[in-house]
Order: sequence, then structure tokens, then C-alpha cells
Amino acid sequence: MKPRILILCTGNSARSQMAEGLFRRALGQRYEIHSAGTRPSTVRPEAIQAMAEIGIDISGHRSKAVDEFAGQEFAYVITVCGNAREPCPVFPAQTKLLHWPFDDPHTLDDFRRVRDQIASHIALWQP
Repeated sequence: MKPRILILCTGNSARSQMAEGLFRRALGQRYEIHSAGTRPSTVRPEAIQAMAEIGIDISGHRSKAVDEFAGQEFAYVITVCGNAREPCPVFPAQTKLLHWPFDDPHTLDDFRRVRDQIASHIALWQP
């Protein structure tokens, strides 16, 4: 069984969805990757477009509630909420908790910039 990674943010609509796609491309052979949010909504079309531009299809992703993963084991839980005022969840599990703060994107250019920042963090990360 592969170790699991959960990426969390508030809406599970942009940053965590892009991170899920990027993690799957980079580490999907070694890890099982999921994302969720405390107040799930819908995957933002700008996130889908920004990811499609680099060959990653997240159009089939859905926004999921963190409660769907309650009680499950994860090797890592990574929060990607960027603003200190924004409520980021803490997952109650015996796991390594990481916080990678990224700004909440609003324009397509913001989505591209955040996507690239997330990709850089993943490339430098040594699990």
C-alpha cells in the first residue's frame, strides 16, 4: 500500500486541487494523493484551465469535504492556505503536518503564478 498525502484548503476549489494534480504527476507512482476542504465548493474553471496549459487534466476532480477523510491515515497533510486570516483546517491524525502558504488566486494569471509556486515547492520537497 502506498503512503498517502492529503492537501487541504478552505474551499478545495483552486490551490489544493492544483496541488493534487501536480503531486499526482510528480509523486503519483510512490504516493496516493487526495485533496479536501473545510467548506468545499466547486473546482474553479481557472484552476482547470491553468492546469490544462501544462498538460494536467483536473476537469474530472470534485471538491471534497475534509470529513470524507476523517479517521483515515496519511503520511503527510499539507495545508496550502496562504492568508493568515483564512481558516485552514488541522487534520486530526498521526501524520506529518506541513503548511505551504499560497495566495488565494483571483485572475487566470494568479492561478498560473500559484500553480508554478506549488510546482516549485513539490520539486524541492524531500519526503
